[in-house]
Amino acid sequence: MNSSLVGNQSGRPFCLLAMSYLETINFCLLEVVIIVFLMVLIISGNIIVIFVFHCAPLLNHHTTSYFIQTMAYADLLVGVSCLVPSLSLLHYPIVLSESLVCQIFGYVVSVLKSVSMASLACISIDRYIAITKPLTYNTLVTPWRLRICILTIWLYSCLVFLPSFHWGKPGYHGDVFQWCANSWNTDPYFTLFIVVMLYAPAAFIVCFTYFNIFRICQQHTKEINERRVRFSSQDGEAGEAQPCPDKRYAMVLFRITSVFYILWLPYIIYFLLESSNVYSNRVASFLTTWLAISNSFCNCVIYSLSNSVFQKGLKRLSGAICASCARQRVAKDSSTSRSKRSSNGCHV
Repeated sequence: MNSSLVGNQSGRPFCLLAMSYLETINFCLLEVVIIVFLMVLIISGNIIVIFVFHCAPLLNHHTTSYFIQTMAYADLLVGVSCLVPSLSLLHYPIVLSESLVCQIFGYVVSVLKSVSMASLACISIDRYIAITKPLTYNTLVTPWRLRICILTIWLYSCLVFLPSFHWGKPGYHGDVFQWCANSWNTDPYFTLFIVVMLYAPAAFIVCFTYFNIFRICQQHTKEINERRVRFSSQDGEAGEAQPCPDKRYAMVLFRITSVFYILWLPYIIYFLLESSNVYSNRVASFLTTWLAISNSFCNCVIYSLSNSVFQKGLKRLSGAICASCARQRVAKDSSTSRSKRSSNGCHV
């Protein structure tokens, strides 16, 4: 952001949300609460998703599980990286200079969210191929090609944001640092570069593929229902409308994608406005940034509420944890009772 933002004055800590500063404490209360709260939700939610995928073999039946797990690991690292601004706002001593920490943090979070965005685009392509080319899908989409695609996603995301160290700020993730907010400005050409190389292609792929997926599903549903009605009329039985079998799973992925872009749209709009020197506001910067980062937790919630196989895997995981706790409790009680009996025997 521009240097018009107010820095550290009269010994007060640098707070993007001025209302969060209290005279009785020497750190930004509201910022710390928001970031720590999101950090806990993101880390715990994505750890659960990763464990469920490892405990539910049926989830790995779909090739999209590769990309879902990639997103989960990227989102988990986003939650871990949130520890850096939390320590900074709490004035925890950091060995490196503030400018370097700010740049590294902004770069890392930008790369991780780029991985999520590219993974969503790859998921939509995968579902599009599965519906348009069902007979050749298994030969086109192989585990080896999926691994190559995931590796390409990570390498591409790292390379796209690499010029940020010399070209300009890649986003507002580091604005909790005073140097980031006041001295590290965005560059309109770098912003255009990010939009052309990442945001626009990903959005176009997602819109194109899901539009065609739902159009094809609607057409298949219509054909299936017409055949069912025709055969049922010949047999004298009433036919029921049957939805496209791929549409339900596509809807889960579509919800994840829609929420991703809804939460990231304010951030992208503000990114463009600030880069073009049209609008700059430190409160808007903070809120749009951490609203976008909250998507790292929303993916877990949407997938767990929408996918029945995931829900079964979650119940299986929780059941295994409860059974393990119960076994430990029984073992502890039995050892306690044995120790009591042995102690009573000594007194006899």
